[in-house]
Amino acid sequence: MNQKDTPHICILMSIYNGERFLAEQLQSIEDQTHKNWRLVISDDGSSDNTLAFAKQFQSKWGNDRLEIRQGPQQGFCQNFLSMACDTQIRADLYAFSDQDDVWMADKLSRAVAYFDENNESHLPRAYGSRTQIVDKALNPLGFSPEFTLPRSFRNALVQSISGGNTQVFNQATKELLEQAGSQKVVSHDWWLYQIVEGAGGIFYYDPNPSLLYRQHSNAIVGANSSFRARIDRIFYVLNGRFKNWNSINYTALCNIRHLLTKDSQDILDIFGTLRGAHFKDRIRLLEVCGLYRQTWQGTLSLWLATMINKV
Repeated sequence: MNQKDTPHICILMSIYNGERFLAEQLQSIEDQTHKNWRLVISDDGSSDNTLAFAKQFQSKWGNDRLEIRQGPQQGFCQNFLSMACDTQIRADLYAFSDQDDVWMADKLSRAVAYFDENNESHLPRAYGSRTQIVDKALNPLGFSPEFTLPRSFRNALVQSISGGNTQVFNQATKELLEQAGSQKVVSHDWWLYQIVEGAGGIFYYDPNPSLLYRQHSNAIVGANSSFRARIDRIFYVLNGRFKNWNSINYTALCNIRHLLTKDSQDILDIFGTLRGAHFKDRIRLLEVCGLYRQTWQGTLSLWLATMINKV
């Protein structure tokens, strides 16, 4: 099949002081088996040679293939949303990309295959996957957790299940993000999960890794599968960080309430009520709301957070 007959994908990449690994990631994009793509890079104020490396690939690929723009310089989340919410960016599908991973050659092809089988243009759909975790030299360290429970707004309210570096979404989802605007949220990938499921769309989780997720000292967000990461999540509950994250996302979801289904609005209302309720009411409302995380340990920590009023 002529590549021009396949879905056109616009890749949205946020960069910031990533000179060490950017070239390797850009090469892995060039090596994709799916060739019908365009890359938009948003530089968030790099002070090293990151922008120079990006411009080298722009000279190699051409301006039509690679566009470089200046980011809002408000952090990685707002940088990604500045592209996702830009009505001038148009394609059949869209993919988020970090600056320091290495994509498996069939990453885009596998996502395209999913959307080809599920091509209702009116329905917001998003794809995310597991990752293979590697060190800075790409030596294998393991895999991100495999989540098997259903994807739903009840889960999305209290958990992000896939990294933005794995996510691909359709035009209906893009329009949903545009309508929502650049809300203040914890992360663009968690927000994508929340808004797709909240609006009655479908978030598909691929249990097969689609990229090498590099762990290094300069990474802004790291993998969450280690024992240390599990301990950190408990600490986040106890020190109030989880509650703060929920407050930020809850406010954003209330701001775009009109985009949510009636069922999602009801769940959001119960969630808001339980966060300010007395102990007995919090426990009862958690059951009524039906919130859950993807593992029994995660759900146990959610109950703990509810009991100590840290949700």
